[in-house]
Amino acid sequence: MLRSLVSSRGTMRLSNSIRFRAVATTPKRLSDAHAPPALLGDGAPAGSVPTDHNQATGLERLQLLGHMEGVDVFDMQPLEVVKLGTKKDPIIVKSYAPLRQIGCTGFPVDSHDTLWFNLSKDKEFTRCSECGSVYKMDYQGVDDPHAHH
Repeated sequence: MLRSLVSSRGTMRLSNSIRFRAVATTPKRLSDAHAPPALLGDGAPAGSVPTDHNQATGLERLQLLGHMEGVDVFDMQPLEVVKLGTKKDPIIVKSYAPLRQIGCTGFPVDSHDTLWFNLSKDKEFTRCSECGSVYKMDYQGVDDPHAHH
């Protein structure tokens, strides 16, 4: 009886004013195979005090997992300055952001107080006003016109 109500377009006509769409539903494939996100920990066992590894989530957990594998995920080591940067051979600073603050301590290292200045992906070079060392940004980010802070 129900099949006779279904027209060739897949709609059911129970009366002239009401139309229903015939819909087939199936369970999600592999719905039991999903694992929790990698940046969420298992948590501490009941009755115990959680460690940082148990309760860390997000970027903190990423940093802890990277530390366990010997990787500095935020690349926080200072630049290795083995030369005075020139326009022909500047000191390259990698950046995922279009603007980055850097500090120059001179060449040889620590020959003057730290001077802070901005590097921009739009500016070809930036020169330290104290020692004259030249820095250039190696922009590795993605240009997204819709990116906002």
